[in-house]
Amino acid sequence: MAGTGKRIMAVGGHIGDMELTAGALLAKNYLEGGAIMTVALTAGERGNPPTMSAAEYRKQKVHEAETFAEMLGGKAVVFDTPDGELERTKEVGLKLAKLIREFKPDVLITHWEKSIHKDHMAANQITIDAQFYAGLPSFDLGLPAHNAAGPYFPENWEDPYGFKPLIYVDIEEGYELWKKAVSTHWFVTHSKDFRYLEYYDHLQVVRACETGMKIKRAEAFMVDSFSLRKRQDNL
Repeated sequence: MAGTGKRIMAVGGHIGDMELTAGALLAKNYLEGGAIMTVALTAGERGNPPTMSAAEYRKQKVHEAETFAEMLGGKAVVFDTPDGELERTKEVGLKLAKLIREFKPDVLITHWEKSIHKDHMAANQITIDAQFYAGLPSFDLGLPAHNAAGPYFPENWEDPYGFKPLIYVDIEEGYELWKKAVSTHWFVTHSKDFRYLEYYDHLQVVRACETGMKIKRAEAFMVDSFSLRKRQDNL
């Protein structure tokens, strides 16, 4: 991120989604004096380990979300919707819109629109709806309207369909803090289904190589086709 830090809100379908995919950018932004907020529309508790119930794992994941955000000088918000049951409704869109007006982010980040996971796709739609609601003064949410740039869509192995890296951000400055913070999430280092930390750690190197510049690490983002008509200088 060029210049001084910004106010960035990253909205995920589950705790850990944004921390993994855009977390190094969030860490870099914090180190540049910016502010961050992570929002998980579900806790992702149904990925619970066999030794723990989903309810117990939810408590742990909320703690992990808060720990990550605090390490980056920010705040974590987790909605009450059960994992796997996220739906695009006006109610949840307005709830997120109010949060946008409260935090006043310069930039919104959320999932790409096409995914193997229904919660990710719903999070994309909900965030776009909330951005619309938050920006219109005629929606009475008890706070002044606020317009945020984006959304920007980070690269997620579960959101691959049609994703093309278009915006590359040098995140080397935030790497060490990101790796330390994201490793506090149990599934990132203990999952037997996917090698999360190894994948995203190496992906940053691959994306840096693709830039053709002498940078060591990068996170890649996409924007929708309409946004491509505009200058993309927010990240």
